[in-house]
Amino acid sequence: MPRDERMFGDIVDPSVKVGNQQWYTVPLSILVHTVVIGAIVIIPLLAADILPTPPSMLAFVAAPPPPPPPPPPPPPPAAAKPPEIPQSNPNAAPTEAPSEIKPETKIDTNFDRGGVEGGVPGGVVGGVVGGIPDPPPPPPPPPPPPAPVRVGGNIKQPTKTKDVRPVYPPIAQSARVQGVVIIEATIGPTGTVQDAKVLRSIPLLDQSALDAVKQWVFTPTTLNGVPVPVIMTVTVNFTLQ
Repeated sequence: MPRDERMFGDIVDPSVKVGNQQWYTVPLSILVHTVVIGAIVIIPLLAADILPTPPSMLAFVAAPPPPPPPPPPPPPPAAAKPPEIPQSNPNAAPTEAPSEIKPETKIDTNFDRGGVEGGVPGGVVGGVVGGIPDPPPPPPPPPPPPAPVRVGGNIKQPTKTKDVRPVYPPIAQSARVQGVVIIEATIGPTGTVQDAKVLRSIPLLDQSALDAVKQWVFTPTTLNGVPVPVIMTVTVNFTLQ
């Protein structure tokens, strides 16, 4: 027989035939399966008391927390303080006019003590006769210092007793600056220079001239026998060597 015929022979002429069983086979098989499945399901339900009881789920639940403690009782009410009775001051002024004025008693007026002639009744033993005198008037303020006067006429120029040479500024030396600085100086009653200002200026030499003049000392100048401040003009000469 050819190979193709052997391969497709079962299709054309199958060896197993369908429908050769009896007609009641399929219903009987369904009934048997139903009974078996029902027995598997129903028997465990009927024997529920035999099956082991699963553990309770409450075993995994924590115990509830205890209730909070009760609040403390309220404090007892404070005892009411008795009202304070105001104390009367015997030295206080009366609020109502008295019906009569009684003479005062137990007042020591010192009348029984020995007094001093010309004293005051009720005075202090050992006090000053006639009382404490008025304090003396304050002394008059000192007279204002006399105004400085200019040298000339009857006012002679004071004599210099201390001379201080000015310091030649290095910057002025470098710039070859020289000349005469004229200063108006005020000499006090003691002969010291109280004030000085520049009348003729050389900017690089002014401060050095002022510093030197303020250190000069002169003889005091008197007017009618009284030392007075005077104003005079002085010169400071700067010369390059």
